[in-house]
Amino acid sequence: MLAGSVRWLRLSSLAIVIVSGTMGLLLGGTVSPAKGAELKVYPSQVVLTPEFPSHQVVVVEEEQGRVLRDRTAEAHWTVSSDQVVRWEDGSKRLVALGNGEATLTATVGQQQAVLRVVVQGMDRPARWSFQRHVLPTLTRLGCNSGACHGALAGKGGLKLSLRGFDPNSDYFVLTRQALGRRLDLVRPEDSLLLKKATRQVPHGGGRRVVVGDDHYQLLLRWIAAGAPGPDPAETPIVRLEVLPKQLLLAPKQQARLLVRAYYQDGTVVDVTPWARFVSSHEPTAGVDDTGLVTSQAPGVAGIVVGFDTLVAVATVTVPFPPLSEEDQRRLQQAPRYNLVDVHIQRTLELLRLPPSPPCSDATFLRRVYLDLLGRLPTPEEAQDFLQTSQAQRPDKRQRLVDTLLERPEYVDYWSHKWSDLFLVSTRKLPEAAMWAYYRRIRRAVADNEPWDRFVRDLLTASGSNLHNGGGNYFVLHKDVSELAEATAVTFLGFAIGCAKCHNHPLEKWTQDDYWAFANLFAQVALKSGDRAAEVLVNDQPEGEALHPRRGIALRPRPLDGPPLPADYPSTRRHYFAQWLTAADNPYFAKAIVNRLWRHFMGRGLVEPDDDLRASNPPTHPELLDALAAELVKHNYDLKHIMRLILNSAAYQRDSQPLPANAADDRFYSRYYPRRLPAEVLLDAYADVTGVPTPFRFVKSAAGDALSATSSYPLGTRAVQIPDALVASYFLEAFGRPERMAVCSCERSSEASVTQALHLNNGQTLNDKLRDPNNVIARWLRQGKSDAEIIERLYWHALTRPPREHERQQCLALLANLPPGPDARREILEDLTWALLTSREFLFNH
Repeated sequence: MLAGSVRWLRLSSLAIVIVSGTMGLLLGGTVSPAKGAELKVYPSQVVLTPEFPSHQVVVVEEEQGRVLRDRTAEAHWTVSSDQVVRWEDGSKRLVALGNGEATLTATVGQQQAVLRVVVQGMDRPARWSFQRHVLPTLTRLGCNSGACHGALAGKGGLKLSLRGFDPNSDYFVLTRQALGRRLDLVRPEDSLLLKKATRQVPHGGGRRVVVGDDHYQLLLRWIAAGAPGPDPAETPIVRLEVLPKQLLLAPKQQARLLVRAYYQDGTVVDVTPWARFVSSHEPTAGVDDTGLVTSQAPGVAGIVVGFDTLVAVATVTVPFPPLSEEDQRRLQQAPRYNLVDVHIQRTLELLRLPPSPPCSDATFLRRVYLDLLGRLPTPEEAQDFLQTSQAQRPDKRQRLVDTLLERPEYVDYWSHKWSDLFLVSTRKLPEAAMWAYYRRIRRAVADNEPWDRFVRDLLTASGSNLHNGGGNYFVLHKDVSELAEATAVTFLGFAIGCAKCHNHPLEKWTQDDYWAFANLFAQVALKSGDRAAEVLVNDQPEGEALHPRRGIALRPRPLDGPPLPADYPSTRRHYFAQWLTAADNPYFAKAIVNRLWRHFMGRGLVEPDDDLRASNPPTHPELLDALAAELVKHNYDLKHIMRLILNSAAYQRDSQPLPANAADDRFYSRYYPRRLPAEVLLDAYADVTGVPTPFRFVKSAAGDALSATSSYPLGTRAVQIPDALVASYFLEAFGRPERMAVCSCERSSEASVTQALHLNNGQTLNDKLRDPNNVIARWLRQGKSDAEIIERLYWHALTRPPREHERQQCLALLANLPPGPDARREILEDLTWALLTSREFLFNH
């Protein structure tokens, strides 16, 4: 009976908590117009020309910069001059008729909003543009997508560049290939391009346009005008605008967006019919191909709009149902300790999300030890901290944070964490080089070296990689493309790999951007040194990264940065490092503070934390900006950002949800539990049982052989091991990253059957529990009572004493021992096993 009870206890304790996302569609609640809401028309002014003779318009009810309701459908529209412009009520757009100026007035009830219209150039023929008209139309229709003619081999004998990134090639294909049959300049309506698209002749892609619709008419007019090609003098797009930018909607409301492109020559046009619309969070708000937004469940969604190579974002907020008086009071009285709470609170109030109460001192203590040191507090450390209440010492938590930031375990843990980012491993580095690389990172952590100085030193490292360990960054990334892509992800949070072969399909980076960026590293030279494992890193005066399509070397240029001046006095790497770490760089500080935020809060302000593209907007953009500005202001001191986060009310909230915030998984109304990292968990098992983990073998780079190592004496903690190839089945099963690629996705925190089976039957934990010299054996030899041992186990494992019902259950098991000299120890082993595989132990909460 006893064995069965313990077996049940073991199995039940194996359940692993998974923090769920939005738990269902929350209905109810409205966003009522406030007394201060005003009627507003978007845009406020329109210029129409023969090339772009129409423009969509929306009229909305708006308060404090947020749209509460779209009134376009119910508005009454009047124009001041029907000789200049007409209003098409069905399509909700203005259409130019003749040169002049006019106004468009929208009336809703007693309110009016007025738009100014200027029409010019209607007395001349339209100048059709291949770049501004034809390519956007082909892109909008999907003709040059990866699934159609934009595929690597094209489709049906027609190959276009993906999403029109190569206009000259596309023009040649459309006008010169296939014996010129695709266009008929004499009878434009007989052009194969139009007949295929309307399926007047067989077309594998189906019908893409209807005869007479806007897309058809545009292509027809372009052909009739002689099918003019790309114009080198035509200026590029410089900005994309989506209107309105902020929407505050009740569930099931709809609102329409419009998109405007700004060109370098001052032209501003409505590109809504050609824009791409995607929601960053479909459960909160969806959007169709025309830009019609439909709100769904409570939350925040970014509507990502793409046109040409640019991206813009509109934010849709859908509040939760109205709060009870108690929850409203919680929301209003929530503490605000620093700028983190100011921004988090603003979002919570907008969403009507009450915050959970502050966590207990014991919970905070365990949480901050695990997050800063990667280890549990000892019972003595816990009891010392808990004997003084916050009423007696209000700043006790801040003082604890300051103390932990100066502990040697902080250096161990954060050296380990940054080793993940910088791919420290013997997979690509000899052991001596790996140690030199690790020691450079560790020195930066120990000295609290400013992040900008450390990165600048790393990227300009020269000489021996054994003497200057930072040089191993270049040994790891020998290929110029690999180096460029790794650098963009590591320090800017951008994945630019798609732009290597073509313009990025979802982001603003072009193929030219990619190869101009890669050319910054084309003159890095590596050669073997005199010692084993030594590589000399230097810059050579020559060397270019050739653009694969154009066959030329582009002027070296950072992403979104100015090109390298011809008279720059130092190396290309030095120029890039100076640009990267400049105070006004819009990406560098955000990338690192987002990584820090994710570490402490369980998810990034941008998630994934290494994907800071414009089409993946942050949940709290103002907070991300504020934290980045703080980092720059405080000389890139990472500890300053850590203090801000750890001392915030948001970090110190309880993880237990309230009924009104249980559906929140990204707005920080409560703390989000997360499983301990593999290395931290293994070290915790060693600490609680008193049995250190041996690390005796290292895997080969191919993973098919083991070799003995003496580099890690018994007592070395898992977080002190720099090499990701040190053999450990436990670490592999619980998600240790391989450090093969710069991607946060390499580390897994997902639960698996393998983990459960290893905890139940594997050697790692069970061998520690059976060890003759573990803490259980020592306590038994010291003559500790059952109650004393249970008390110590709970303090060691959970940083708290047992609750009364837990104490009684454990004592009851020990009071009814089966026969045998080792029965008491076996029961204590099983009780310890149950604690160490419980959800409360496995998770930081």
